[in-house]
Amino acid sequence: MSGPSDYQPSNPALQWIERRLPILGLVHSSFVVYPTPRNLNYWWTFGAILSFMLGMQILTGVILAMHYTPHADLAFKSVELLVRDVNYGWLLRNMHACGASMFFFAVYVHMLRGLYYGSYKEPREVLWILGVIIYLLMMATGFMGYVLPWGQMSFWGATVITNLFSAIPYVGESIVTLLWGGYSVGNPTLNRFFSLHYLLPFLIAGVVVLHVWALHVAGQNNPDGVEPKTEKDTVPFTPHATIKDGFGVACFLLLYAWFIFYMPNYLGDADNYIPANPGVTPPHIVPEWYYLPFYAILRSIPNKLAGVIGMFSAIIILCFLPWLDAARTKSSKYRPLAKQFFWIFVAVCILLGYLGAQPPEGIYVIAGRVLTVCYFAYFLIVLPLLSRIEKPRPVPNSISEAILVKSGKAAASVMVALVAAGALLVGTLQDARAEGDQQPPSNKWSFAGPFGKFDRGSLQRGLKVYKEVCSNCHSLNYIAFRNLADPGGPGYSVAQAAAFAADYKIKDGPNDAGDMFERPGRTADYFPSPFPNEQAAAAANGGKAPPDLSLITKARSYERGFPQFIFDFFTQFQEQGPNYVDAILQGFEDKPPEGVTVPEGTYYNKYFPGHAIKMPKPLSDGQVTYDDGSPATVAQYAHDVTTFLMWTAEPHMEARKRLGLQVFVFLILFAFLMYFTKKKVWADSH
Repeated sequence: MSGPSDYQPSNPALQWIERRLPILGLVHSSFVVYPTPRNLNYWWTFGAILSFMLGMQILTGVILAMHYTPHADLAFKSVELLVRDVNYGWLLRNMHACGASMFFFAVYVHMLRGLYYGSYKEPREVLWILGVIIYLLMMATGFMGYVLPWGQMSFWGATVITNLFSAIPYVGESIVTLLWGGYSVGNPTLNRFFSLHYLLPFLIAGVVVLHVWALHVAGQNNPDGVEPKTEKDTVPFTPHATIKDGFGVACFLLLYAWFIFYMPNYLGDADNYIPANPGVTPPHIVPEWYYLPFYAILRSIPNKLAGVIGMFSAIIILCFLPWLDAARTKSSKYRPLAKQFFWIFVAVCILLGYLGAQPPEGIYVIAGRVLTVCYFAYFLIVLPLLSRIEKPRPVPNSISEAILVKSGKAAASVMVALVAAGALLVGTLQDARAEGDQQPPSNKWSFAGPFGKFDRGSLQRGLKVYKEVCSNCHSLNYIAFRNLADPGGPGYSVAQAAAFAADYKIKDGPNDAGDMFERPGRTADYFPSPFPNEQAAAAANGGKAPPDLSLITKARSYERGFPQFIFDFFTQFQEQGPNYVDAILQGFEDKPPEGVTVPEGTYYNKYFPGHAIKMPKPLSDGQVTYDDGSPATVAQYAHDVTTFLMWTAEPHMEARKRLGLQVFVFLILFAFLMYFTKKKVWADSH
């Protein structure tokens, strides 16, 4: 349904090309003069948003792949070094990781819009089915991408999900072995997933081209579900739709930038900042938020094979939607009953997402089964039944004659539902990593908030505490001595960092004689580990190696609960990790409370999960002498060393927030310009 094109290039070179390959005429007819229904609302801009996000994911993914090492021993480290040492590597990683969530958020809005307005009905059946195929490819690509950082949740998520294929009769075990490349998730699995994660986005782009092609053949649907009949019903795609889409994309980018620069870990899992360990299973394995509804369906069915069938059927059933809903009226705008059941369906999906993040036990399993029945009943019972019994309201004869009432109430209802869905699903991801009788107190940190910065004095004091106390047991593998002189760090000069490094003895070699030797540290060296290997560290610490502290403030978290996690989004609260570390350091008590016992060889800590911790009390008053006269107390030590460890985990935090402010100012101005341009372009069309 491309518009008639009379495009004739004036440039002789372009004329020569156009006669032999009329691609410019194709673009002109498809994206310039293409007739677009004039009553499209802003929900249609999500098509442009998805195109933008796909391009962004491919671009950032290609660049990230240049620095990534798909090896089980090096993958986690390669991602961390990319974030720390590659120019703006933190920005690329945040754009790609947060972009995956934004991509799925946009596609869910896009799908629900199509479901509400009947965009799957004749003659757009193939268009809808291609959209479902894109969604399936997105799910596969997103899952494989989540595995690549090779953290704890990545590894165990891959183990659990790939194991589902073993439920397939006869060939299930062979499929799992093929996916794993062996008999457990390991290096061959990581290589397979990296290759597929790199290639599948290009396949998605190809199906998107078919999707757009099918759209141009059948024409766009519209809120009234009335096909355009005359020129009065349509406007040219450019500039009308392009400007409107540009404004929608600008507004979406504000949300995208909020996560990139201020809340990069809000949608993630703290366990994924712990390197993959096949010997330690996380207490609660959950996928990313955009898989949770289907994960809930899987777990609600007691039989493994039936659960897998139910999970995949929940997606595949969307392909049959054009034939399940036989109602002649397309848009739910004119179908009161269909509208009500649509919002019930949205609520069911939100609640399934909530249950998918809860432990598979008790009332959660029962509720999951009830909601699973409701999910399938919507497609198999409600829609077919409504198409026969519902009496829709009169539909306008044409778009130009339609009374286009701007229903703020309806728009508000949609927005409230979407915000509630996102908040609920995101909040359930914040699993209890410090589940004890007491929640760590929330402290005031200088680095919190959109304008937060590290306290240089606190960083330097924290470094001293680490050197004199923590470094006896804990490593700092991802911090080099040169980082002490980096902008946004402790504030040392290059000469001071070199002098600090020279105090350490670094094992090097072999020399010309083949022997290892020790030398003074250099700024290029990383902080040395107190033990030669992990086995020695475990042997010296009661059988368990002390964790590396480079990422400890991002690898620990605790549940905030409802509705606090909603407020956290708006207040940019992400300090669960620092609060937890600070609380653990101050939570030791000489004697457990009455009625509480801890195993022999452990110590009571009121904030540690289970309260029994093998680490003895590390800090005591007067243990470290501060040169600046700060109090030599446990509370001050804990605050300072936690601030320092937050810097080791986020060395580019200040640069991230500073750039974020600049990006926000630009996007707000750009959005205003696009809005007023849109108003002017559409002034004569209404």
